[in-house]
Amino acid sequence: MSDVTRLLMAIEEGNERATDQLLPLVYQELRELASAKLAKEQRGQSLQPTMLVHEAYLRLVDVAKPQKWQGRGHFFAAAAEAMRRILVEKARRKQRQKHGGHLQRVELHDPKATIESPVEDLLALDEALTRLEQQWPEKAKLVKLKYFAGLTIPEASEAMHISTATAERYWKFARAWLHSQLTSGN
Repeated sequence: MSDVTRLLMAIEEGNERATDQLLPLVYQELRELASAKLAKEQRGQSLQPTMLVHEAYLRLVDVAKPQKWQGRGHFFAAAAEAMRRILVEKARRKQRQKHGGHLQRVELHDPKATIESPVEDLLALDEALTRLEQQWPEKAKLVKLKYFAGLTIPEASEAMHISTATAERYWKFARAWLHSQLTSGN
């Protein structure tokens, strides 16, 4: 049993000290995960990897509402999901009229600059992923592990307790389905 799994079990039992011990063990991996997520976001993103890690960590390790963790892989999959939700919430908040949702941000040093990946792309992906999850939950889980948690196909298949070949089939299907949803405007 890894140290991370041991600490997750202690947190489930309400051990507040375990929460303090867990963060140093998982911080670097969570920060890399957050950096990967933010690299896919639009330029000018105000959220920093450290802030995203801390926000996600607080959601995951709430001693008042302990969660049941099935190990290290489950924890990191949940972390990726928490980060995705934080980014989607932030994107929705930015789209609101009172937060300038109707305005387009342009960098001052480059007057011709435009937003390369608008907030709508993240929201469209989230909506498509929600539809995928309603029809094919296992395929959606694989997408979250691979795309949002940054796991490889073999790592994701291990976390899901399925074969690598099955995971590859799920990935091909989900990727094609999401692409058709995002390009057709459904």
